[in-house]
Amino acid sequence: MGKKQSGGGHSRGRSGGDGVAHRGIEFQKTYGQHILKNPLIVNAIIDKAAIRGSDTVLEVGPGTGNLTVKLLSVAKHVVAVEVDSRMVVEIHKRVQGSGLESKLTIQHADVIKTQLPYFDVCVSNTPYQISSPLVFKLLAHRPMFRVALLMFQREFALRLVARPGDELYCRLSVNTQLLAKVDHVMKVGRNNFRPPPKVESSVVRLEPRSPPPPINFVEWDGLLRLCFTRKNKTLGSIFRQNQVVKMIVENAKTYTSLVGGPTLLSDDALNRMFEDALGVSGTGASATKKSGDMSDIEDDDRNEEDEPDESHPGAGKSDELRDAKQRIAALLEQRGFAKSRASKMSIEDFLSLLKSFNDVGIHFAS
Repeated sequence: MGKKQSGGGHSRGRSGGDGVAHRGIEFQKTYGQHILKNPLIVNAIIDKAAIRGSDTVLEVGPGTGNLTVKLLSVAKHVVAVEVDSRMVVEIHKRVQGSGLESKLTIQHADVIKTQLPYFDVCVSNTPYQISSPLVFKLLAHRPMFRVALLMFQREFALRLVARPGDELYCRLSVNTQLLAKVDHVMKVGRNNFRPPPKVESSVVRLEPRSPPPPINFVEWDGLLRLCFTRKNKTLGSIFRQNQVVKMIVENAKTYTSLVGGPTLLSDDALNRMFEDALGVSGTGASATKKSGDMSDIEDDDRNEEDEPDESHPGAGKSDELRDAKQRIAALLEQRGFAKSRASKMSIEDFLSLLKSFNDVGIHFAS
């Protein structure tokens, strides 16, 4: 793994500046270049990737080619994407006369902006500023690759592998694990690089799930954005905020006008379902409770900061907002999500939550 740069390397957490050089090449701060110098780490990455003799390998950020040369010895072909023209020249020089030239293709490009070729395996010494874009660019690539070994800043790597209840569990964790099996492979100390970055690194292994889950990923991510705005707050509290409810109502109207189907406010069968869950008779803002009060379905966040009702006497939109809040609260209570918190929910929980919303015409946009 050559260096950490844009298109293949770290940019944050760097130490050493433009004055540090290798083979007469001065490393640039703009690319955050850090050469992986420990051959034991290079060999371990190749071993963990389980590269076959028939494989095409995509290497992101080959740098001066320390890993590239090793890859060429085990793979059928290597495609190296490098943003720094000086490194492109250096790699050409390094393989010249080695008999390996025919097995190497170098693309002088920004990996995020370029169209990727077919590949079986990917290895990357990833720049911090493109860590997340690279992960999802790879996972969106078709046809699917078999495995990727990716070097990241330690904290980013731990977010990728975090599980429900972990402190670092976040939207990134859920989205990545929805699309791939993710494992932490090894820690890589800062002194394994020249010049050493200021933070520790880790190698993560990604294996795409095949086939991918049959969901609208844009809508899925839109739901997660709402749930993780305050990941330790209950869903009952998040989904009674005026701003959230207004967005849901508008999305429901737009979706219904485009594709039809059940609506949040008008479908009789859905009204009956919401009434049963709420314990009310009739529908709309004038509905009366059969028993109890709203405390029956509100969660233990009721004393947290909530937006005030923006209702005005006789305002139709206020009635609509109030009705929508009741129906959403009823849905969450009925499906057992009112007291759930994103920080402790599994992928299966989020899939069930999205289906519950979709069943009553509630959709999300990222």
